[in-house]
Amino acid sequence: MKKYGLLIALVIALGLGAERLAPVLDTPPSTQAARGDDALRTAFRDKAENRAVRGQGEVAAVLPDDTRGSRHQRFILRLADGHTVLVAHNIELAPRIPALERGDTVHFKGVYEWNPEGGVVHWTHHDPDGRHAGGWLRHNGQTYE
Repeated sequence: MKKYGLLIALVIALGLGAERLAPVLDTPPSTQAARGDDALRTAFRDKAENRAVRGQGEVAAVLPDDTRGSRHQRFILRLADGHTVLVAHNIELAPRIPALERGDTVHFKGVYEWNPEGGVVHWTHHDPDGRHAGGWLRHNGQTYE
């Protein structure tokens, strides 16, 4: 009998969770991008460190890989509001985005760290130590995590 009670409670909890998520899931991508821009703009203004962010931008420049320590694919994204941010994607923990070019759109989820040039987004991959929620990059329908 206890098993059925737990099962019923789980079904109710999942149903309530889905209702609360519905507005987020129904939000148009353009609105989600604007919220991401707002979050990054606020993070830059606040000189934030270790702030979870997500958004999208157009590749403004593809930079050489950073090969000191862990290897990182690096590129600069220009957000819709013109703000630029460096993306440092650890290619020892996640696949590299192949054939990334200026003008491409990249969606991201990661951790923002402030710097005077606009900031950097890193942790765009899973965290093998479990200290951060998993991040990702999305390019041409493919997710890199």
